[in-house]
Formats: sequence, structure tokens, C-alpha cells
Amino acid sequence: MESQKRFPRTYSFEFFPPKTAEGAEKLRETRRQLERLKPKFFSVTFGAGGSTRDRTLDTVLEIQQAGFEAAPHLSCIGATRADIADILSRYKAAGIRHLVALRGDLPSGAMGVGELRYANELVAFIRESSGDWFNIEVACYPEFHPQAKSPADDLANFRRKVDAGANAAITQYFYNADAYFRFVGECERLGIAIPIVPGIMPIGNFSQLARFSDACGAEIPRWIRLKLQAYADDVDSIRAFGLDVVTELCERLLAAGAPGLHFYTMNQAGLTTELWKRLGL
Repeated sequence: MESQKRFPRTYSFEFFPPKTAEGAEKLRETRRQLERLKPKFFSVTFGAGGSTRDRTLDTVLEIQQAGFEAAPHLSCIGATRADIADILSRYKAAGIRHLVALRGDLPSGAMGVGELRYANELVAFIRESSGDWFNIEVACYPEFHPQAKSPADDLANFRRKVDAGANAAITQYFYNADAYFRFVGECERLGIAIPIVPGIMPIGNFSQLARFSDACGAEIPRWIRLKLQAYADDVDSIRAFGLDVVTELCERLLAAGAPGLHFYTMNQAGLTTELWKRLGL
């Protein structure tokens, strides 16, 4: 973890673009609450195959116009180079200088994977077409990507993204701090020298969390899973237990030198704000 201690700490919040006018207004209220915490930036996700492209752009521009740094996600799967060049030019024209570059998921029913198949190819294309205009974040997986052939293969994939020009990385969420510490140690041994910011998922809904975790390969440790199952529909107990677990996780990460935290807010302010208070941030 020594290499991570030299980076300035950054705290950031992630949103997904709303589908309805009601959702947009709800997100505005969430953002107003979280703005008070003065994060480094807000990121906004990008649907499978670019399915939320315009809504991502609209959400990002609204955040930017409110005076905060916005970092749109951009995925390459299912897209052509021309598609991506067009999106980059629109972001550049709007003064956006921060991106989260991802491979992304192919939408169901889609035929082709597109011209760029992997995130390292997307990072290289952004650098070729835009130089150093964008600060580029990429994803990494302390518990390894569910589609990786092996842990070594997953680390090699991450290194390719860094070598292509990534400035920093945000991890998939996890609840086992040791997985993060081991991952960072392996990155250090490979000479990877960028900030690796832990992704933090507050716990407020067990069935939703279990569904996400099964899909993305993030492990819910057995003791946590059994505790949450035992609470059944007792939402208050789930939230209270979740806050204790995630607060302790964040405290361990920061005490060991993690270069900040990235909160997956699920477009809600309550749990993230409470974690922020408990951590004294």
C-alpha cells in the first residue's frame, strides 16, 4: 500500500442517468444533498451498448452547469470508432475533461461487439484522438473480473489499460478489505503506479445487493450474507448493520493509505451521507 499513500485523496459519487422526469427531479435533490460534501467529482454511468448516451450527456452537463466536476462513463462495446469520436467531441465542446473508460456490456439481442473490444483499446483511442485533454479513470477488480481466465490474466488486462494511458482506477465494490490490499500489492509488484480508489457500495437492500453481486462477481462474505438474510424484510436493521459493516471497511481502507473512496450511491443520498458523517470526512 506504500505507493498509494503518496497520492492526494479524492472522494467521488456515482449516479446513473434517470429514465423519467420524476427520476431526474429526484436525482437533482440527491445531488444537492451530496454537493454539500464537496466531492472531487460526480460520475455518471453509461448503459449497455451506449443505450443511455443522451441521458448520460444531459445529466453530466447539468452537474457541470451547477459548478461541479462531472465524469461521464464511456463504454466501447458495440460502438464504432466514429461513434466514440463523436461522443468525445461533444464532451470536449462542453468542457468535460474527466472520463471513466470501460469495456461495457453488450445489450441483449445485439449482434456485433463493435470496433473496439477492450477497455485498453478505448483508452488508447481516447489518447490518440484527444491527447491529454481527458483525465481517464478505468475499472479494476480486487476479487478479479468474473470473465477473467485467471487472476494473472486479469492483472495483465488491468496493466494494459494503465499502459494505454489511464490516470487512475476505481475498483469494483467489495466487502473484504484484504482483497483490496492484496490486489494493490500485486499491482505494485508489476510497477503499476496510479491511484487505485476503492469503490464503496452502501448496503440498504439485500435482495438488490445479492443480484448485483451475483452479476458482477463481487463477493458478499458469508457472515454478512447470513446476517442480512436473517433480517428478512426488516429494512431498519439491514441499514443499521450495513452502515456498521461499510463504515468499518472504509476506516480500514483509509487507515492503510487508500487514496480516497468512490461511492456507488444508487441515486440516493441518505446512506452515503451517513457514512460520510461517521468517517468524519
